[in-house]
Amino acid sequence: MKYFYFLMAITWVACTTSNERQNESIANGDTVTVQPAPTQEIKTEEPTVPLPEAKVYSNERFKEVTVETIGEHTFLIQGKGQIFEARFGWVVEDGHQELKKGSEMTDAGAPEWGKFKFTIDVQKERANSTLMLILFESSPKDGSRQYELPVLLY
Repeated sequence: MKYFYFLMAITWVACTTSNERQNESIANGDTVTVQPAPTQEIKTEEPTVPLPEAKVYSNERFKEVTVETIGEHTFLIQGKGQIFEARFGWVVEDGHQELKKGSEMTDAGAPEWGKFKFTIDVQKERANSTLMLILFESSPKDGSRQYELPVLLY
């Protein structure tokens, strides 16, 4: 019976220290060094809200056109155009009337895609209206608007 209690005690000790032995290493025959269990680092990150991507506009004659608001009523328009003789027109409308118009140049004429960059300062006349910039190429035959590209300002 003494052997039974002796074996039970050894078994109990072996079971309770088996987890501790996983974290031990023997430095030499007489010394035991206990190493702490590796800790798992918990990382917390602030949730990130993706920024709205800039809308990119394009058609047959204009591509990669973007609008950036740089002032209360000032906008930076840039993109590329494949325009006959590199000159194109633009107009800002509010749905009822033209508020501003003009023309710009690309840095290369068709068939190349020339870059352009310009600013417009325009203010709404009615608070509930929507301002649209319309880029267009003028017809070499009669000057009519062709390849109109509507671009939302605000």
